[in-house]
Amino acid sequence: MSKSTDEELAKQILKLVGGKNNVSEIVSCMTRLRLTIKDDSKVNVDALKKLDGVLGVVQSETLQVVLGPGKVTKVAQIFAKLAHLDLGQENTDDRADLEEVKKQAKENKAAQKAKHDKPLQRGLHHIANVFIPLLPGIIAAGLINGITNVIDYESGNVFANDWWYVTIKTIGWGLFTFLPIFVGMYAAKEFKGSPILGGIGGILCLNVKMPDFPLSSLAVSMPFTNKPYVAGVGGLLTALFMGIFIAWTERTIRKWMPDILDTFFTPILTLIFCGLVSVVFLQPLGSWLTNLIYVVMDFMYTRLSWIGGYVLSSTFLGLVSVGLHQALTPIHVMLNDPTGPTHGINYLLSILMMAGGGQVGAGLALYLKSKNKRFRKMVMSSIPVAILGVGEPLMYAVTLPLGRPFITACLGAGFGGAVASLFHLGTVSQGVSGIFGLLIIQPGQQIEFLIAMLIAYIGGFILTWFFGFNESRINEIFPE
Repeated sequence: MSKSTDEELAKQILKLVGGKNNVSEIVSCMTRLRLTIKDDSKVNVDALKKLDGVLGVVQSETLQVVLGPGKVTKVAQIFAKLAHLDLGQENTDDRADLEEVKKQAKENKAAQKAKHDKPLQRGLHHIANVFIPLLPGIIAAGLINGITNVIDYESGNVFANDWWYVTIKTIGWGLFTFLPIFVGMYAAKEFKGSPILGGIGGILCLNVKMPDFPLSSLAVSMPFTNKPYVAGVGGLLTALFMGIFIAWTERTIRKWMPDILDTFFTPILTLIFCGLVSVVFLQPLGSWLTNLIYVVMDFMYTRLSWIGGYVLSSTFLGLVSVGLHQALTPIHVMLNDPTGPTHGINYLLSILMMAGGGQVGAGLALYLKSKNKRFRKMVMSSIPVAILGVGEPLMYAVTLPLGRPFITACLGAGFGGAVASLFHLGTVSQGVSGIFGLLIIQPGQQIEFLIAMLIAYIGGFILTWFFGFNESRINEIFPE
């Protein structure tokens, strides 16, 4: 294309996007002219697509006019002069490609979230917010417990009387022992109550013997049933309910309490009332729900064996896509509690991590089979981070918008979950996924973990290669 033709194309593009007064920023990338538009209503997208020399138009946060390599540089320079703006040069390395994928994934995720923004999802989001601030401590304490357990076993407790080793073990033990207090605090805070009151409520959920803690040291008979009180019944779930109930009660009392009396009477009335209700009603409820969760988990893991592993792994990303996975956050915390039935080994998380492996396998199949250059570039930018455990770009920007690859990826991941179940894989903590799962998997199970993840890759790849690929759909969603 001659210089005069390049200039004519630049003029036509400028005219169709509303003139120089409608453009605030110009950026030239490898194949596209990216324009920040002030008023989208002044842009004639249909006419832009029909221009000779324009390969495509993408409407996103910026208006992207696809011109192709080489040509875009020449046209962009002329366009910048015509618009009296400086020309920005976009970084075209892999990081920039990944940022574009992340941006697309973020937009798709927001759309998906809006589609499924129901009271249940919002409620689960609040519950997840209670536990998310606790994760750094839970991850650290879980890893400490896992490592020290191995050291104790291999060394025959040789460090049992060393001050530095006892200090480290206390960190791991202490977090989970007093975790109900922190859960109560963050629950009260999330539901707009006083965190300290929620923390005091969490004391009732401690499963620890203390000489000055009457409920844990005396044979106290409970009303209605006349059964002896058991300290710590309900554990973390009761602490969660307690924090929520305290926040609600505090707000309710404060509505009618005179300002002059609020500081003194609102906290004490809240704690006394909620404490009595908790011991009589909330603790039995929390205990029942906790036992129910363990019964269901035992059925899926023990009775169904590899079938249960397949079902859990293959359905997990479906829960993620609609926000229901947040219900699992407190369950993971309970499973990593050394005082719980699984003694701190989380058998669920090791199975669910395989879901990301199915997505990686599906992405590789799509990349190798598709001829759409723009799509291939987007897939390859998102696969490395998915391998490391950050699967949102691949899921929300690639497989979920296409539909069928998302399904085949989930079904393929199920094979990895089945193998993880057969190997009895477990984690000593949480907070990471993908290949970084090696850091939290039980010591001695690293090879089995890699085998299960590889099978998840293969399952997602094969099912997507044969049943999840549709080039016309790819070209429709990702026009070049």
